Amino acid sequence: MNNMENQEQTAIVYMVAGISSRFEGKIKQFAKVGPNEETLIEYSLNQALKAGFDKIIFIVGNKTEQLFKEKFGNTYKKIPIEYALQTYDEEKRDRPWGTGSALCAIKDIIDCPFVVCNGDDIYGEKTFKILYEHLQKSNKEATIGYNLINVLAKEGSVNRAIFEIDNENYVQEITEIFNITKDNLEEKNLKPDNLCNMNFFALRPTTVQLLNKRLEEFQEQNKDNRKIEFYLPEELANLIKQEKIKIKLYQTPDTWVGITNPGDEIIVKERLKENQ
Repeated sequence: MNNMENQEQTAIVYMVAGISSRFEGKIKQFAKVGPNEETLIEYSLNQALKAGFDKIIFIVGNKTEQLFKEKFGNTYKKIPIEYALQTYDEEKRDRPWGTGSALCAIKDIIDCPFVVCNGDDIYGEKTFKILYEHLQKSNKEATIGYNLINVLAKEGSVNRAIFEIDNENYVQEITEIFNITKDNLEEKNLKPDNLCNMNFFALRPTTVQLLNKRLEEFQEQNKDNRKIEFYLPEELANLIKQEKIKIKLYQTPDTWVGITNPGDEIIVKERLKENQ
């Protein structure tokens, strides 16, 4: 066990269920971007595990489940791995129900505090440590804020969760903004120094249960909509407004990098090499 004696276990949860249509069926997480030919997911895991996480959970989909199980099996560097499957009815839906739905896939297996993140992003070693240490000392949720201008793609558009915080750095609002580019910030009422996030949160099992209850209602209300999605940032914002959770926001000295558009893997590889 990596934690200090008598401390609660802590999990790192990766959302790796989807295969982006932009990448013609290729799994972005397996792109070799590390200086030693590590895949993107391996590079991120290596950063995360230095913080002290006790177990890994991969949230997979029908198209990624077998590939991840073949690559990782049941352990990574002696840390146990569990798998949760995000499912949806492909006859009634054009796509999965979104990131909030993906997280709810762990509802029956999560029994400890955890950090959830995207499997195609690299958040930074210190960033993982900040949220891990938060979970050791606080019973509240937490997240990381990056300056928006530093996490926009050189080319192409991205989606980002934009934060509003109070004077004690607790999140008051999270808004998912779509198709952001460096040229349309003013059009979308955004500023370069807006704090944002890419599905990176420190949460507890009780929050997953709250989200799952809301997901069931959402799916019933939208059962005839083939495309609507249940977004994790927006649903966490709803729980904040209902005063069911509080989310502390931290800033980090790390620089985020990730793969969003084709060609990004080359940029990521260069950035990681610079950081050595």
